[in-house]
Amino acid sequence: MTRKRQSAPVTAGPAGSPAASRGLRTYTGSGNLLFVSGMLPMKDGAAMFIGRVGEEVTIESGRRAAELAATNALAVARDAVGLNRLAGVVRLGVHVACASDFREHAAIADAASELLNRVFEGGRHSRLAFGNSSLPRGMPVELELIFLLHPKKKTFHRARSNKAVSRF
Repeated sequence: MTRKRQSAPVTAGPAGSPAASRGLRTYTGSGNLLFVSGMLPMKDGAAMFIGRVGEEVTIESGRRAAELAATNALAVARDAVGLNRLAGVVRLGVHVACASDFREHAAIADAASELLNRVFEGGRHSRLAFGNSSLPRGMPVELELIFLLHPKKKTFHRARSNKAVSRF
C-alpha cells in the first residue's frame, strides 16, 4: 500500500480524545502499524457536536463530526510518528451514537473515509460502522484507526567510528 500522500488537513492537536486529558495514550504502535483510538469531534478540548444522529444531530452534522474526528486522528498520528511515516489507513472503525431506528451509519462513516482517501490519494481501507446508544461526553461519533507506516530509515555505525551513517 504505497500511495502518494497529499498535504494532510491537520490543524487540531491530539486533544481529540478525553483519554489524553486523563493521562492515557491515544495511540500505540506495533511493527509497521500505528493504532489510534478514541478520536472524537473535539476542537481545543471542547466537544463540537453533542447528541445522537437521527435525534438531536442531523446526518450532515454527523458527517462533519466524523470529518473532525478523522482530522484529530491524523493530528495524533502526526504527533506520534510524523506525517512522512504514514503510508495509509488499513482499517477504520466508526462508532455512531444514534437513535434506535437509525439506518444511515454508512453515510456518517463515509465522511471520514472520504477525507482519509483524499489525504492518502487513492488509498482504500477496510471499515466497520457501529451504532451505539451513547459515546463519551455525549458526542455523536468516535473513531478508531489502524495506520500503515513506512519503515524507519536504518542507521548503521562504522566499525572504527561512533559516527552514525544513514543508509538512505
